[in-house]
Amino acid sequence: MTKIIMSGCCGAMGRTISSIVQEDPEAEIVAGIDLAEGKDLGYPIFKSIQDCDIEADAIIDFSTPKILDDLLNYSIEKKVPIVLCTTGYDEGQLAKIEEAAKKTAILKSANMSLGINTLMKLLQDAAKVLAAEGYDVEVVEKHHNQKLDAPSGTALALADAVNEAMNNQYEYIYDRSQRRQKRDKKELGISAVRGGTIVGEHDVIFAGRDEVITFSHTAYSKAVFGKGAVSAAKFLKGKEVGRFDMADVIAAN
Repeated sequence: MTKIIMSGCCGAMGRTISSIVQEDPEAEIVAGIDLAEGKDLGYPIFKSIQDCDIEADAIIDFSTPKILDDLLNYSIEKKVPIVLCTTGYDEGQLAKIEEAAKKTAILKSANMSLGINTLMKLLQDAAKVLAAEGYDVEVVEKHHNQKLDAPSGTALALADAVNEAMNNQYEYIYDRSQRRQKRDKKELGISAVRGGTIVGEHDVIFAGRDEVITFSHTAYSKAVFGKGAVSAAKFLKGKEVGRFDMADVIAAN
């Protein structure tokens, strides 16, 4: 049994993860962290991680970058591993995460979906064959009309997976509207679509002469990210120090 502290428990992802864990005999949320009051999620809720006095095997954070320092300090002090699912960290905060990983166990990934992280591995294998033979590579991502950033962090992570396999030889191109020239072989296009309630769609296209191979991933609900976060928490149980990502979770399965 993996005992979890859910940071950001009253938010959409926090409630989703609470529902997932209720049906998981191998996990239990023993406490939540959130500023919201009056919520009954079946476990005690604290306004700050520093107020939490309940023992746990791991923390899952889907909240805000503002509380990163408190989370890292608690994780180091209490020796509780932490799964960081929050986005929007600045460069200084990213550096703090890397430094903290020398003192506690931290898992951080651009996307918590097991499917997306499996796709990254497949893309690296495909790139070594197809991109090496001159196939053009394009990434197209689609999200709902409320998403603030573009391209998505996942689209960039997918592009990075291809680029790393090819010794980082590609230049990312986000907009061709001002370009009056043929496509360069060493460019990797990344396009963003925003509309409706699309949870998340990502296509990675390898376009060669007379054939096209497309790798696609579609998220139909946020539950795919919650399931990945719970798997990550189980993976971290018992680990004392180190920087991990979802690739480590997949490799351990």
